[in-house]
Amino acid sequence: MKRSAQRQASHPAVASDIAFWLIEQGLEGASQEVLLEGFCTRLLSDGIPIQRVHVAQRAFHPEFGGIGFRWSKAAGIGRENFARSESPQQQWRQSPFYHMLEDNITELRVPLAQTDKPSRFPLFDDLRANGGTEYFAKTLLFAKPDNAQAVDPNFTPEGIIISWTSDAEDGFSDSDIDLLRKLLPSLGLSLKSASNRQMAHDLLATYVGADAGQRVLSGDIQRGSFETINAVIWYFDLQGFTKLSETITGAETIAMLNEYFGAAVAIVEEHGGNVLKFMGDGMLAIFTFRDRPGTRSKAIDAAIALRKIINEINLRRESEGLPHTGFNLALHAGDVLYGNIGAKNRLDFTVIGSAVNTTARILSMCNPLEQNLIISSKVARAGHVQRDDLVSLGRYMLRGVSEPQELFTHHPQTAEMGV
Repeated sequence: MKRSAQRQASHPAVASDIAFWLIEQGLEGASQEVLLEGFCTRLLSDGIPIQRVHVAQRAFHPEFGGIGFRWSKAAGIGRENFARSESPQQQWRQSPFYHMLEDNITELRVPLAQTDKPSRFPLFDDLRANGGTEYFAKTLLFAKPDNAQAVDPNFTPEGIIISWTSDAEDGFSDSDIDLLRKLLPSLGLSLKSASNRQMAHDLLATYVGADAGQRVLSGDIQRGSFETINAVIWYFDLQGFTKLSETITGAETIAMLNEYFGAAVAIVEEHGGNVLKFMGDGMLAIFTFRDRPGTRSKAIDAAIALRKIINEINLRRESEGLPHTGFNLALHAGDVLYGNIGAKNRLDFTVIGSAVNTTARILSMCNPLEQNLIISSKVARAGHVQRDDLVSLGRYMLRGVSEPQELFTHHPQTAEMGV
């Protein structure tokens, strides 16, 4: 049955109300999920017969190249991340969105009438089977396209592609379609604002670390600004990396670094630490004490877990004939300056201080003491740390450090023997 003329006549007011809400939410920093959930529920409550809404968008993220948001009357809003791939997945190639980008179609309206003939797009068969009666999709680019250059559907530009599916007997009316067209710029602008904020968060977390990235995003960007924090400093590097890298290809070097660093970063983050930077074949991380009980033990547990996982990696790499190496790791604790250091137009959010320098000196003791894990007394015997699996290596004067340092390592058999 056709919807009433009175309901369709109210579309201009509906468009104004929803557009205002979208802009208001965008200014307040609402997430993409909140924006889309509110947008869809408002359309539905105002009589627009939507059963399903799907939004696809390019992502700036090291692990996935695209994100999708799907709303339905039955399930609400959901998000899906699409992993990067050398070749497009079959599901993407068979989608109406791919077809629209490939053929430079900005709008697609398709009735989903009952038929025994399979559709060109498998999605339409699924929508029809679930009560869908009409499909409407539009593209909205966030940058002015170069008309001389075709859009590559496998490397989409910034923007969104959105589809609405109706379950009304007669599908969408022309005035429904006009309403959706009018609302798209407001929706796109709000989603662009939200996605830019998320993109900044993801990129900062990727390149400077989750904690440092959040501080920068919150406005801590002035050169020379810093905070004194108490932390366990983690200094990690690979053994004999320079010599090894001279005997293998560049691709093998990068693949090896990525595997070792991937394991180290995962272990640090699983135990509550923050990775600050990579330095050649080395990595600097911290475990802060603030509001985190048992920080020293967590840092030690992380070091023990790293030793185990790298042993497993090396056994596998050796069995596969791949280059492999060991690692050295030093743990120390103390006050550090945490903040922005550098030039006016090039800053580094990092830690500096005597505790960081001491950690580097402890790391240099790994080879002379023939230990790949050395822990200072500030970590091994301070606070509430009482571990039977740590043994003293003795007291040493370290270059540039005024006081002698007692150094420890992990030896699990000492705990078993009750030493």
